[in-house]
Amino acid sequence: MRKDIAGPFRTPTVLAALALVALGAALAAAACGLGAPSAPIEVAAGIDHSEWSRLLRAYVDERGLVDYARWKASESDRAALKSYLSRFAAAPATPAQKADKGAALVNAYNAFTVSWILEHYPVESIQELPASFTAARHRIGARDVSLDDIENGTLRPQVGFLVHAALVCAARSCPPLAREAYRADRFVSQTSYAMLRWLARDDLNHFDLAERRAEISPIFRWNAADFEKEKGGVRGVLSIYAPDAYRSFVTGESCRIGYKPYDWGLNDQGAHGRQYRRSLWYRIKEKLGA
Repeated sequence: MRKDIAGPFRTPTVLAALALVALGAALAAAACGLGAPSAPIEVAAGIDHSEWSRLLRAYVDERGLVDYARWKASESDRAALKSYLSRFAAAPATPAQKADKGAALVNAYNAFTVSWILEHYPVESIQELPASFTAARHRIGARDVSLDDIENGTLRPQVGFLVHAALVCAARSCPPLAREAYRADRFVSQTSYAMLRWLARDDLNHFDLAERRAEISPIFRWNAADFEKEKGGVRGVLSIYAPDAYRSFVTGESCRIGYKPYDWGLNDQGAHGRQYRRSLWYRIKEKLGA
């Protein structure tokens, strides 16, 4: 905790909130790929993801926001999600490989995240829930794993930078949640499209030709090691996936790259999460730069 906090920030309530901020910052780092890598996760080959696609089409809109209230109200579709997630639990007789494995684990990450939110809904942010990214509470391949294990232990090493456009951690500043499951036969094209769709969202990544600047998601900074492996690093990735009008300008040294604030408010179609950035929790994190 910082020692130069003065005035009203010394009250017990706020000091307790600051302790939570430190935890929240650690969780945010872990959620965005900064946790220690774990052992690779094995998952069964050939899992059918069609039910996950049906649920996504039913409850996710074109902006990637989720109708959690309606989903939670449907006992049958909550059961359908639970049944889908149970397909990941057993030790694989035949482990998935390459795109099959990548697609399965991206779907698992996103579906387990949605399930975790539904379990606690209504909530304003996934950051308000305990150990959302670090607790090994999800059963995959006869192991209990965390969301961090899925991302850092397997997906980042296997898929590389494109995975950051596909994983959705239930925040409003996340890349948009796709309205279809990822599939082995289309995995590369789907993750490439996810990157294009994410960078085309002006509220998530803003490009300004007149000011010669780009304000992009801090996910690019948090996972810089993954992007820097590509030719040209972050600028090289932007030159391929940014909207057409900005691809050449982002490669120039005169283009300044900055990072947008990250909104951890819930990616809810309803009111939950919309005011999260005005909360005491968020304002303290902003003050401390967490």
